[in-house]
Amino acid sequence: MTQVTERGTRLPTAPRAGVRRRSPAAAACVVGGAVAAGLGLGFLAVLVIVLWISSPYPDSGPGGALHLAAGLWLLAHGTELLRYETLSGVPAPVGVTPLLLVALPVLLMRRAARLGGAGDEEDEEVLPASAVFSAVLCGYLAVGTFATVYAAGGPMPADPISAAWHVPLVAVLAAAGGVWGAKGRPLGPLPNWLPGGVRRGFVRPRYALALRAGAGGALVLLGGGALLVGASLAWHGAQVQASFLSLTGVWSGRFAVLLLAIALIPNAMVWGAAYALGPGFALGAEVTATPLGFAGAPALPRFPLLEALPAAGPGTPLTWAAAGVPVVAGLAVGWFAVRRAREVSYGETALTAALGALVCGLAMAGLAAVSAGPLGSRRLAEFGPVWWATGAAAFAWTLVLAVPVAVGVHAWRYRPAEGPVAVGADADAPVGDGWHDSGVRELRWEAMRKASGTLVPEIVPERVPPAVAAVPAAVVAAAAPAVRARRAVTVVAGLDLGPRPGPVAPPVPVAPPVPPVPPPVTGVRVLARRKPPA
Repeated sequence: MTQVTERGTRLPTAPRAGVRRRSPAAAACVVGGAVAAGLGLGFLAVLVIVLWISSPYPDSGPGGALHLAAGLWLLAHGTELLRYETLSGVPAPVGVTPLLLVALPVLLMRRAARLGGAGDEEDEEVLPASAVFSAVLCGYLAVGTFATVYAAGGPMPADPISAAWHVPLVAVLAAAGGVWGAKGRPLGPLPNWLPGGVRRGFVRPRYALALRAGAGGALVLLGGGALLVGASLAWHGAQVQASFLSLTGVWSGRFAVLLLAIALIPNAMVWGAAYALGPGFALGAEVTATPLGFAGAPALPRFPLLEALPAAGPGTPLTWAAAGVPVVAGLAVGWFAVRRAREVSYGETALTAALGALVCGLAMAGLAAVSAGPLGSRRLAEFGPVWWATGAAAFAWTLVLAVPVAVGVHAWRYRPAEGPVAVGADADAPVGDGWHDSGVRELRWEAMRKASGTLVPEIVPERVPPAVAAVPAAVVAAAAPAVRARRAVTVVAGLDLGPRPGPVAPPVPVAPPVPPVPPPVTGVRVLARRKPPA
């Protein structure tokens, strides 16, 4: 006997509950970080190559242009570059970072971290925030290391020590912002390794208000700095135009100068804010521009933005007017520091305003630090505002103005309401609010009845009593005892807020009529009537 066993095609088994398809999410995050760095490098490389092709006098080949693009990408992270082609032969550092150029790597890195922390499909693996942060950072820093090594062979190599901490710092901050945004911007409790008092203290709403107030003051200072820079450029328009046209005679060179000037506009805003605060900014060794004036002849390169500097010498009332910028910033900090709650004390409001001033000072100190740097050696080794002086001045200006403004706004906003009748007034005097005037009460009641439908009944007109023969006033006064005069009141009873009863059928003539039951009294309202004019 032969037994034949037929084997059919095996059907796929159904997926078990609770088991998800695992995806290489960590590798995707690493690739995302590397792609973010590559996109930044590629954008700058394309821009530099276009300018190199359009230049009539290229100094180097395409390899030099690519090396320069890598150096600019590192400069966008705050890394100092070294310029070897100098008249003295001594390498000159270039450390002034265009702040607008910093936005390119920050936005790309933040986008990569945000995409890595959010899954596109339902069954896709979602990594924790720490894993996404580490993976994206590894991919970005790998490309950053390659760019640092590649830029070393170009005309402006990067300082290795400066690149070793500037590139990771920018990448860490951008990746942390992206992961935080991917998780829904949570404002949950602080980590458990912090002290309990610190974790309980940061839960209070004063810190959120202080951050908002400090950010508002910093934005006002930056806006005032931009206003000062724009007014100075317009004032020195002829010098700015002459400097722009004298740098180069070809359109590609002028386009490059224009792009550099636009990238340095945020730096100019910070410098203008530092100038308005008082410490000013350095224009070289022992030369500082302040509203009170500056002396000396700084060795400045020809550049359109530098032509907007005020003239050397003592200050004028026009330069002293820049002090209005920190005044407005202090008022803004005090206004935003007031909490919309009546039960907040004046001490709490003053403390919130002081913390807002501290936040504003720290923000301006950080912006001044990243906007300054050397432009060369010797006389150009110091260029830009001093960070600690700018931060201290911003804190002092806003603290002096914000605290009294916040307390005053709090007292004005929650002042006690004034009643219609003053204390100690005559009780028999008519109320002057207009509610009990003749005809006003009836009109308002009718408007309420129309708006509410059938919920508010009509006012039943009062029955006029029959006429009584007039009695002389002298007789009444002699007969009645002396009684204190009282206010005339009108009692309106029988106001039923429910549905009105339907019409009652006429009584049957055979049986005696049944007297109707009066509706229940649901409320009594006493309304004062004005005395008739004498």
